[in-house]
Amino acid sequence: MENTEKLKNSKEIIAYIAECFPKCFTVEGEAKPLKIGIFQDLAERLKDDEKVSKTQLRAALRQYTSSWRYLHGVKADAVRVDLDGNECGKLEAEHVEHAQATLAESKARVQARRKEQAQKAREENKTKPKAKKVQPRKSQPNTKKATKTEKPVETRALNADEIVKGNQVNINMGKGNMAATIVEINKEDVRVELANGLQMVVKAEHLRA
Repeated sequence: MENTEKLKNSKEIIAYIAECFPKCFTVEGEAKPLKIGIFQDLAERLKDDEKVSKTQLRAALRQYTSSWRYLHGVKADAVRVDLDGNECGKLEAEHVEHAQATLAESKARVQARRKEQAQKAREENKTKPKAKKVQPRKSQPNTKKATKTEKPVETRALNADEIVKGNQVNINMGKGNMAATIVEINKEDVRVELANGLQMVVKAEHLRA
C-alpha cells in the first residue's frame, strides 16, 4: 500500500499543492493571482487524494490568498492562472483595490503591534532598579579601570509572520543572543545559519527580533 498519511496543517498542504501544480502555486516569492473558482477545480483534481480533505484544502487556500506575497501579486498588470498555469483573464480593478487595501491594513496592524511591544519593553526597562555603583576601598588604591557593564540588547519574541526564510533574527542562548539567518522552517523547528557559517536547529520560541 502507498503511504497515504494525511497532511497535518495548511503549511504542509500549500507545499503539497505547489508540488502538484507548480505552474499555479508557489511557496516562495510573489504568488500569481488565481482563477476565480479555483477551489472547485482543486477539489475535483484531488478528490481521490487521501492526503487532503476538502475542508483542509479550503483552509489552506484561504491562508494562501491572504498572505502578503499573494496580495503583492494582485496588481493591475497581473493575469489570473488556472491549476495548469493557463491564463484566465486580467484582474478587475475592484479586486486589485481590495487586495491592496487588505495588504495595507495587515501591514498597519503588524506595525502597530511592533510599536506596542517596543513601548512596553521601554516601560519595563524604566521600572527596573538601577544597579548601585560599587565604590573602591580607600585603603587599597584602585589601579584598574572599572569595567563598564554592557547594557543587554533588548529583544522580543518573533511574531508568526516574521518567521520567514531569509529573515535576520537573534537566538536566545540563555546568557546572551546570537545573530543568525533563517534558512529552513519545519513546523516548530527552525534551521538557522550563524555568522560563522555554522547551521543549527532551534525551537521557534527561542527566536528573537
